Amino acid sequence: MTGLQVSVLGFGCMRFPVIGNDNSRIDEEQAMKMIHHAIDNGINYFDTAYPYHAHDFSKGGASEPFLAKALKNGYREKVYLATKLPSWLVESREDMDRFLDEQLERLDTGAIDFYLLHSLDRISWKKLLQFGVLEFLNSAIEAEKIRYAGFSYHDEVGLFKEIVDAYNWTFCQIQYNYLDEEFQAGREGLNYAAGKGLAVVAMEPLRGGTLVNGLPPAARKVMLDAAPERTAVEWALQWLWRQPEVTVVLSGMSHLDHVKENIQLANDFSQKEWTAKDKDTLQSAVGITRELQRVNCTDCGYCMPCPEGVNISRNFALCNDHYMVQDPAAKLRYQRLLSETAKASNCVQCGQCEPLCPQGIHIMEELEHVAELFKA
Repeated sequence: MTGLQVSVLGFGCMRFPVIGNDNSRIDEEQAMKMIHHAIDNGINYFDTAYPYHAHDFSKGGASEPFLAKALKNGYREKVYLATKLPSWLVESREDMDRFLDEQLERLDTGAIDFYLLHSLDRISWKKLLQFGVLEFLNSAIEAEKIRYAGFSYHDEVGLFKEIVDAYNWTFCQIQYNYLDEEFQAGREGLNYAAGKGLAVVAMEPLRGGTLVNGLPPAARKVMLDAAPERTAVEWALQWLWRQPEVTVVLSGMSHLDHVKENIQLANDFSQKEWTAKDKDTLQSAVGITRELQRVNCTDCGYCMPCPEGVNISRNFALCNDHYMVQDPAAKLRYQRLLSETAKASNCVQCGQCEPLCPQGIHIMEELEHVAELFKA
């Protein structure tokens, strides 16, 4: 991204507002307002993916086609568009071309600015190499179907470095926030990629909302005492923007108010002070939070759908509510708001979900714990 004027705040198109509880039905009126307000106020990096806003990650979702609609009337020319090859669905070299051509059509664009290999781990990387993914990227760039190649990543830092060294990437995308500084690629991977000349996009800056809604009261108090005027969102984003190795902070916004708040923070951060005391405050909050959190789930949805209908991430969110914020209503919500099918107690231990989890959670074991924790 060297030489490109990319906004420090990116728009993640995975969590648009939806109609009812149907994730595949985007509330287009509200989402359109969000996108246009973002572009009109300086956001020019939009990140989507083939399965976003689908019922599951085995098929194309509503995000790409909706984004194409939202970028009509001159908006496409104002933004950099990023999407991703669905690595887990690729079974041949021909699949790569097929998915790319389908995505170009779904996005109604002649070229994709930033194209990522989606959610690489050791298994998917090995498979893609065998199918000739590097030649695919070269040919796609030569054909001007994509402009810049990158990858998103969910595995250990050693493999991350191998992938960085394997190709002339322009950029990479990693899960990175103040709670996950040593998780997956982490700071070590961030520094390595930046040192090799890659731009780095930081995803999950709020950790699926956990760093706002899931903060333990003690951690929130530490932050409030240090800076009463600063919100939890500002703490998280400021921490990232203060790191020169981070090029874009990718925020999955789901409401117009989120867009407005994040834009304001992006515009103001360079004028605000960030001190050693601020760093120490966040370290204290991290220590408190890590002591209490039970399940390291970011609600990414990769484990879904469960063939038995278990709502895995919702069960884990309720479990973490119980441990992190000592929420007395967590058990009540489990018992009354989750259907019998969606409850952890309905898990049959098939194991289908665990290889799909970017966080490496022992899902079956943790669901068993949730069922015991919240049993009547």
